[in-house]
Amino acid sequence: MNPHFLLLPSPRQLVFHKGSHRLEQNRVIQICASHNDQIIASAKELKNAIFDHDKKNWSITLGQSIPAERIAARLEIDTESLKHPQGYHLTIGENGIEVIGVDEPGLYYGIQTLKQILSQRSGERLPYLDIIDWPDFQDRGVMLDISRDKVYRMDTLFMLIDELASWKINQIQLYTEHTFAYYGHETVWQDASPLTPENIIELDRYCRQRFIKLIPNQNSFGHMTRWLKHPQYQHLAETTDPIQTPWGHVMEEPFSLSPVLPETITFLSELYDQLLPNFSSRMFNVGCDETFDVGKGKSKAAVQAQGMDQIYLDFLLSLHWEVTRRGFTMQFWGDMILEHPERLSDLPNNIILLDWGYEQDHPFSDETMAIKQAGINFYVCP
Repeated sequence: MNPHFLLLPSPRQLVFHKGSHRLEQNRVIQICASHNDQIIASAKELKNAIFDHDKKNWSITLGQSIPAERIAARLEIDTESLKHPQGYHLTIGENGIEVIGVDEPGLYYGIQTLKQILSQRSGERLPYLDIIDWPDFQDRGVMLDISRDKVYRMDTLFMLIDELASWKINQIQLYTEHTFAYYGHETVWQDASPLTPENIIELDRYCRQRFIKLIPNQNSFGHMTRWLKHPQYQHLAETTDPIQTPWGHVMEEPFSLSPVLPETITFLSELYDQLLPNFSSRMFNVGCDETFDVGKGKSKAAVQAQGMDQIYLDFLLSLHWEVTRRGFTMQFWGDMILEHPERLSDLPNNIILLDWGYEQDHPFSDETMAIKQAGINFYVCP
């Protein structure tokens, strides 16, 4: 055999051994752990993958008195097997398949690697091998835009969640401006195919089964044109005048909520009360990027008197209070506060700054060093 596998992510250790294992019909997947719905769901994924690969029907058991020759795969949790959370050890050898996870996510990720191997082999035989792996980062996320592009159908979202889970992604956000079906705000989303609360509840359940946190996302400062272009929301806009953008064109419609209006926080508080209860994650991304029009309308006098950095920070702290009092940890895009790095130390320590950049030469090293020195938690978001 000359095995070549493309495994994503590439494991830390992959060793091939001489020989190959034959997949047999009517064998057993033995779970060597206490009854646990998520572990059983992981075992079912393996069972389905084996059937899809070679039409072999395997069953699942938690029983221990199974003849060794009937056991095709053993799934086990061993907290001492590796010193790294979410790690696993996958073995294919003379005694069949064994997946040992240091914890439940680790066991699941070992099964995902095995599924990738199955998808790249034909026939009944798999090479003898040992794989050991664990992630560099505890949190590994992907954000899908459902506001500037299409809103995915539920079947597409389920497919994408499965694909991302197979790559050991454990956080997903659906970038939202106006595409959640907020009650009482139908004017904004009625032609946008929004996700409903029921959709989110189902997606959240589906993600949890795959050790993914579905993190709520609602832009709460800039990028609010889809709301502010409607007459009933224009009183919340920083300005309705055309604005020259930093990227070279004129924005004809209102863009940002005004940070100096008490009504802005009242408006967002209502949205949060409708949105957040549908998620099991305790993190929430409030956006707040690219607020280039602040200081050019209703907040102009305040910005002139106190500075752009103070007005932005005050509004950010107001959002932080709204988020934390609901039991969530706030995430926000860091581009605007990073224009005033001296203000990083004024941020609360229970906040996550999302440091994003599109270009290959984005100064992530400099920015993250400043964030770290200020004692702020952060994600790097290329």
